[in-house]
Amino acid sequence: MGTQPLVLVADDEPRITKLVSIALSEEGFRVVTATGGEDALAKAEEVRPDIVLLDIVMPDLDGIEVMRQLREQRPVPVILLTAKGATADKAKGLDLGADDYIAKPFHPDELAARVRAVIRRSSGVEPGAGVLAFDDVEIDLERRMVRRNGELVQLSRTEWLLLQHLATHPGKVVLHTELLTKVWGPEYRDDLQYLRVWISRVRRKLGAKPGEPGRIKTFQGTAAAGHESSAPAGSDAEREESPAVVG
Repeated sequence: MGTQPLVLVADDEPRITKLVSIALSEEGFRVVTATGGEDALAKAEEVRPDIVLLDIVMPDLDGIEVMRQLREQRPVPVILLTAKGATADKAKGLDLGADDYIAKPFHPDELAARVRAVIRRSSGVEPGAGVLAFDDVEIDLERRMVRRNGELVQLSRTEWLLLQHLATHPGKVVLHTELLTKVWGPEYRDDLQYLRVWISRVRRKLGAKPGEPGRIKTFQGTAAAGHESSAPAGSDAEREESPAVVG
């Protein structure tokens, strides 16, 4: 059996599966393709892929339903392939636990980089050292579980890695470049908007109300600890490092 990561690609467009298969094979991945949702579930059971790429729109089972059924079996990483501009589909997929998404048409180099990044952050988590408690939130680093008011909080793998990194530095400022590099990889280190989206998602799951920072605070420019910057959008202060802290 090969040692390179095995990628399962499911799309009902043969030209897409062929393009993805060629691009990833050239980057050293092993690739298995499926022609639809049902076929993807059968192939996943047969080959046990390291990561799955799913087209959202397929005629039998859509990618989101396939992802849901896959996750009932085991926690395999998933990247959704979406139509350009399909914002609602992207948001729904991320809410339901997708690790990333990539819009069609995409460049083969970007696709390979995204696959590498998801595999890296999915397999490189070090065991935690105990349980951290922040008021009604309990973070079990060893078991990789989060509870709020005693109820289990469902987090995607990416959301967990982001929270884990912050939770292991409680009360400390973490630069956005460090977070992006640690969780997503060096190719993401300057993508501040990407980080803002994911922090917002984790905040909501930890119980923060809309417009409030909750337990994850961001500081822009020269803002003092515990206060948000009042710098206007587009100002120099907003474009500076934007650290985050749990506490």
